[in-house]
This record gives sequence, structure tokens and C-alpha cells, in this order.
Amino acid sequence: MSRMILHRLSYLFLRLLTLPLALLSYPLIHRLGVKAGTLLFYLYPKWRKRAQSNLALAQDLKLSLQKIPRLAKESIQNLLITCLEYPKLFWEKELSRLVHPTNPCHPKAVMEEGKGAIFFCGHQANWELLFLDSTSRYPGVAIGRPVKNPFLYQWITAIREKQGGKMLLPKEALKEGLRALKAGKFVGIVGDQGMPDSNFSSPFFGRRAWTSPLPALLSYRTGRPIFVCTLKREKGKYSTRYSDPIWPNQSDPYEKEVTRLMGALLHLLEESIRETPSQWLWIHNRWKQQLPGRLKRQFRHDSLALILPEKENSFLHALSLLSTFRALYPLEFFTLFVPERFKEHPLPLSDAELFFYRTPDEILLPNFLPKLVFHFSDNPRIKPHFLSLSAMGVYSFEELKKLSSLNQNAADSHILKHVLLTGDYINTLNHLPQE
Repeated sequence: MSRMILHRLSYLFLRLLTLPLALLSYPLIHRLGVKAGTLLFYLYPKWRKRAQSNLALAQDLKLSLQKIPRLAKESIQNLLITCLEYPKLFWEKELSRLVHPTNPCHPKAVMEEGKGAIFFCGHQANWELLFLDSTSRYPGVAIGRPVKNPFLYQWITAIREKQGGKMLLPKEALKEGLRALKAGKFVGIVGDQGMPDSNFSSPFFGRRAWTSPLPALLSYRTGRPIFVCTLKREKGKYSTRYSDPIWPNQSDPYEKEVTRLMGALLHLLEESIRETPSQWLWIHNRWKQQLPGRLKRQFRHDSLALILPEKENSFLHALSLLSTFRALYPLEFFTLFVPERFKEHPLPLSDAELFFYRTPDEILLPNFLPKLVFHFSDNPRIKPHFLSLSAMGVYSFEELKKLSSLNQNAADSHILKHVLLTGDYINTLNHLPQE
């Protein structure tokens, strides 16, 4: 059976399965979303772990260990509410009964100039409503990344464009975005996705995150302002808010101004997320640092832990491999578990978050940060402990050696590279640090 037939059948099945949702009220859909999200939180550990780790990565939120799982569950519930609303939105004719703009006058004066503006937003509440509400008031376009199923994406696009807006593909974003602004339209950009292929990064909740500078680029090129558009769900309905316009200073150098503009709009988005963190999409890898292809999929994560052993010889051996780990993960965030007795010992990973332990039991305290754990211990409790939190994989060095096709007498740094790197990148071995 061809892929297109499978796509069509899965799309038809999904539409048939969700058709009754169009007949339900929004409050009832929201209650169903909460129940479905709760089930998914417990039955689909990949999303649960990713959300928990990302909440821990957002260090500026300063969340307690008790609050992280609760917010992760509520975020997944929010996503399910959004998904269950699609069939209802497809048939919705009176959007005003669902969405209430708190300050629509902010962009009105600018849009009436007929020169366009940039509307920047994130994945908050049901983010689809921002474009629907905005295009019910002003002409506009938005940039959207297609999903794999073309029939499903055509249906989603029909929902997004039902108020007269038009969706653009990412490859068309700059050219068509400039054209839309010239025609007096707004350009909608959902700009809170991790983009390690970008050459621009900006702190997000205190950690480096790669993102597209497109909003600032369009603003600088055209002299048009950026509005940060945020969304909140309250009592079964949604309220939108527009920031004051953020104007570019075209007399300043491009690099300086892009940094300022992106910092300003991301700060406003952060502040809005801080108000209702459970309504943001925490399952998205906002802080991913590498593109696919270099590291094998199961080893490609943004937050890692390295657990160094207590015995001196084993500790020194593990220490000698830290530079190799950093070469394999040049930008990722590391947590380093170090025995207290070696606290004064120089460590190659100078930017790692350090946790000093006095007894093996202290390693087993709750820690939601790492999505991937490497350890040099024979402690059998390490693996189940971290897998019960946010780790997708936990590997001892002995397990890694067993995964290697190299001779067991090969240098341990070479074994690490052969196990973690994809075949296309094995030829980089000579360019990575040696043990």
C-alpha cells in the first residue's frame, strides 16, 4: 500500500473519529482534554519526560521539584484541549463567542496606515486562535510548517485560512513576508521553536536557545513594528493581548538592532508564559542544540548528566573522557555529579552544573534536568532512578562498550565516538580530542 493511500486512510479515520467533537460545547471539550491529557501524561512517558526536563531547563522560572510534574501534566492537558478543538473550529462561524481581544486598539492605528506590521507569538493555549482572530480584523499571512500527512495539513490550513488569511511555507517566509508588508498586511510568526540550524541565539528563561531572527529582519528591512501577541485560556474562553509596538531603529547596525528587537519580543513572550506556564507547549524541544544526522537519535538530547565514580582510578579515567563528551556535545547542557572528595580537582567541563555528592544515595535525589545520563558506576539503582524522572536513556560506560563494534582494546574515546556518532560522522574521529 502506498504512503499516500496510508496518509489518506489515516486522515479519514481521524476525521471520522473526531467528528462528534464538533457537536460538543467548548467547556465540555476542555474537560475531555483534561482527562485525555492526564492519561497521556502517564501512558506516554516521552512527552512527560521532555516536558519535565524542559521545565527544569527554564532556570529563570525557579520551579520547585513538586511543581515541575504538575505543570508538565497541565501542559499536556492544554495540548490535548487544543487538539480536540480543531473539529469544532472547522465548523465555527462565530469566533467572537470564543475569543475576546483585551486591547485590539493597539495594532489598529498601525494597521490603518496601510503599511503592515509583524505579529509575533508563541505556542500558548490554542495558538491557532491568534491568527484566526487577527485575520478577522486585518488582512494577514502567517508562516506554518507542514505536517507529514498532506491531507491532514490541508484540513488544518483550511481552518487557519477561514477568516481570510493565507499560510506561507517557511521557504517562502522572507520573500512573501516582505511582499505582504508592502501590501499593508500583517505577517504572523510563531517564533518560540528551537532552530539549531539558525545562526542566531537568544536567552530563553536563562538558557541559550536558537531561534529564527525573521521577525527582527522583516522589521529592520521595512521599518515596520513588531507586536507581541499573547493568548490565555480562562473559564472556557480565550483572551488575546497585543503589546505596544516595538519599532526598529534603522540607523543602528543590523546585528545590534536584531539582537535588541529579538531580546525585547522574547522577553515579553517569557513574561506572558510566566503568568500561565501550564498553557505553553513544554513538550517542544525549545533548547535543542544539534540538528539530526550527527549523533544517533537515541543519544541526541539537549540536557545530559555525567556521573563520576568515587574510586580514584575510575574517577581519573572518567575525567579523561570529559573532553570527548564535550566534543560530541559542544553546546549541550551538562550536569556533572562529582564525589565530594574531588571537589577541588580541576574539571574540563567548566560550564557544567556541578552536583557534589558524599554518598551514592545523594545521586538518587530527584533531578528533572537530564534527558540522557552517562555514568561510570556499577550502582544498579542509577538506571531505574533517572528513567523514572526525565531521562530517555541511562548508560553505564560498560554498556556503551558493549554497543561498540570496535575491538575492546580500542581507546575508550574512540569507542565513545563510534557508539554515539552516526556512520556519516565517523570520519570526524581524527578531529575530536583523544584520550
